[in-house]
Formats: sequence, C-alpha cells, structure tokens
Amino acid sequence: MPDEGSKADERLAPGQFPQTRWSVVLAARGSNDSGHALAALDELCRAYWFPLYVYIRRRGVSPEDAEDLTQGYFSALIEKDYLAQADRERGKLRSFLLTTLKHYLADEWTKASALKRGHGKTAVSIDAAQAEERYALEPVDEQSPDRLFEKRWALTLLDNVLEALRADYVGSGQGGLFDVLKKFLAWNSAGEAYREAATELGMKENAVRVAVFRMRRRYGDLLRAQVADTVASSEEVSSEVDYLFALLRS
Repeated sequence: MPDEGSKADERLAPGQFPQTRWSVVLAARGSNDSGHALAALDELCRAYWFPLYVYIRRRGVSPEDAEDLTQGYFSALIEKDYLAQADRERGKLRSFLLTTLKHYLADEWTKASALKRGHGKTAVSIDAAQAEERYALEPVDEQSPDRLFEKRWALTLLDNVLEALRADYVGSGQGGLFDVLKKFLAWNSAGEAYREAATELGMKENAVRVAVFRMRRRYGDLLRAQVADTVASSEEVSSEVDYLFALLRS
C-alpha cells in the first residue's frame, strides 16, 4: 500500500508546502517566464472543465453553444491576460474560474457574434456527447447556477480523488483489492460487510479492516493533495475541504 513517501504525504507534511499547480499559476502573474504556469493551468482546466459546462448549460444555453463557450473560454483563459485578475489573497481556483467565466460570457453575449472554437485552437478537448450524457445525469435542482457550479466542482474533485486512488492500487497490482474495498469509503460498514469482503478476497476479517483503514487514510491524503492544488496556501486546505463537504450536504 503506497501510503508513505507519496507526493501527497510529502506535500502535506508538517512545515512543508511545496508549490502546487495553482500557486505556481498565481506566482507567475505578470512574469515573462509563464510557460510553467500556463502548463499547470492547462492541466487544471482539463480536470475541472465540467463544472463550468454545467454552469453554462444551467444558464439556458444549448448543448452546442455550451460546448463552444466552454472551449472558447479556456482558449481565452490560456491565451489572454486573464491571470491578471487572479487575487492571491482570495486565490481559490474555483472562484477564479467562475468569476472569469462570467466576464467571458458577458463579453460574448454582448458581442452577439458567431462563436468560434478558440479561433482554430482547442485549449481543452470536450467530448460533446459525453458532456451531455453526464449533464443529463445531473439532478433536478432549483438552486442558482453559481451554487450548482460549486456542487459540481466538489463532486468533480471527489471523482478525481477516487480515480487517483484507483490508479495507486492498480499501479501496485492491487486493483482487485480496490474494487472490493472502495465501497467502504462511502459508508460505515457493519461486521457482516467486513466478513463478506474477507470471504471474497480470501483474507482474514482483521486484515480487511486494516486494509480499509489504510485505504481511507490514503484517500484522505489524496483529497487534501487535490484540494491543495486548487488553493493558494496550506492554511486554506482544511477550510476548503470543510466547505466542499458542506456543499454536498446542502
């Protein structure tokens, strides 16, 4: 189980907070050497485009226009001086993306011009069919598009964490163990559930409990690491985690 010596553990070790992807972006505002920052921003955009697509769709935009607007926004974000609007003192990536998306949409709707996908360049590749398939699964919700964006952001982040956890287990040849134990991440299980997992895995029940404990601990490490990549400092990680879970309970 790779829960020691990992990047997530090192990143969040007491007294340590190496530059994360979003803090790299913030640090490079106005710099002549912004290539590293733009690469970091591009990677983050690829991970978190869907909450923005959901926001645009919930504003009443058609699937085709929502796809164009999402791709056009990311092209503008990467190519134009949107980073100048990032405020390190309020430097959450989700807040920055939503604020600049609103500005972009206002500009596009004011122009009332034909939409072009990044002027021939696609900053983030969006599978329109997949986007609409995912959007169709969104629950009916009367909350504001802003609130729905934040909820989808939280769910997307958790999806990314689970995928990173799965990759850890598969990479160490324990994909089967992950498939059986992943259900223990979401609920408090009775003894019967542990016994069933032990039988399925050919392990002792106590060994299953230890494996679940390690999985939950690793999940927590990865969760904090993912959140750290979207805030400006280590001091914000715990409060951001609390806020995102509060969103999902509301």
